[in-house]
Amino acid sequence: MKTLIASTVIAIAGIAGAPVVQAGELWRATGFEQPESALVDTAHNRIVVSNIVGDPGAADGNGYLSLLSMDGKVIARHWVDGMDAPKGMAIAGGRLYAADITKVRVVDLSSGRLVETIDVPGSGFLNDMTQDDAGKVYVSDMLADTIYRIDGDSPELFVKDPLLASPNGVFADGDRLIVASWGKGINKADFSTAEPGGLLSVDLATKRITPLPGAQNFADLDGVIAIGGTIYATAYMTGTLYSYRPDGKPTAMAQFKPGSADIGTDGEKIFVPLMGEGEVVALSLD
Repeated sequence: MKTLIASTVIAIAGIAGAPVVQAGELWRATGFEQPESALVDTAHNRIVVSNIVGDPGAADGNGYLSLLSMDGKVIARHWVDGMDAPKGMAIAGGRLYAADITKVRVVDLSSGRLVETIDVPGSGFLNDMTQDDAGKVYVSDMLADTIYRIDGDSPELFVKDPLLASPNGVFADGDRLIVASWGKGINKADFSTAEPGGLLSVDLATKRITPLPGAQNFADLDGVIAIGGTIYATAYMTGTLYSYRPDGKPTAMAQFKPGSADIGTDGEKIFVPLMGEGEVVALSLD
C-alpha cells in the first residue's frame, strides 16, 4: 500500500498544464513539496503547511513544515525539519501535532522546535488530525478504519469500525467529529475504491457513528472542515472541492487537478493544498 500511494502521487505530480484559476481564488502560493495539509495557526496569524517530500509511507526523514502568511507569502520554507512524511495537523495547548505515518510529532508553536514524538502503537498510516474544545486531539488511520485520541502525550484508541470506511479527514465540530471517508475496497492498482466514501459523524461522548444524510458513496474523500452549518470536503483523486449542508447533497464548488488534500480555514477562507502541483490556494467564501 505504501508503494501504491507513492506511485499515485508521482503520477499526479506528472500532470502537465497551467493551473485553472477558481472562482473566489485570492492567492496561490507555490514551491512546496507535496503539500498535504494547510492549518491556520490563529494565535500567530499564519498558516502551517506540511510537506511529504517523496513516498507518503516512507520513514525517510525528508518531510518538513513550512509557514505562510495569511496573504500567501512564504515566512519560512523549512520551519520544522526532521520529519518523515507529515500530513494532517492539529493545535492544542500551544503545541502543534502532526501525523507522521505511525507517529505524531509535537512542535512548540512559539519556538518552532520539535519537542516530542508520540508513538501510536498499532497504527499503520496516520493521516488527518483535529482538536476538540477540551484540548484533546484526534488522528485518523486511513488503512485501519480507526481514529485515535491523544490527551497531552498519551494516545488511545477512540473508535475502530468498518463503518468508517478508510477515514481520512477529521474535523471536531462541537460534540461530534466529522469524518471524510475515502471508501471501501481500495484497488491497489490505481487507488480507486469498490465503493466511494462519504461524510460521517462520530459522537464524541457515545462514539456512535452516523452517516450524514445525502452524503454517502459519492467520492473518495480526503480533507474536511466545517464553517457554520456547511461542511467542505476534498476528493483527492478528482481534485474536487465539495460543499454540503444537512438539508441537501454535496455540491462541487471548485475543481482542481487531482491531489487536493487536507484543507484548512480561518472561518472566512478555505486553504487548499494541492499535492501534485506543490501549491496552496486560498479561496474566499464571499
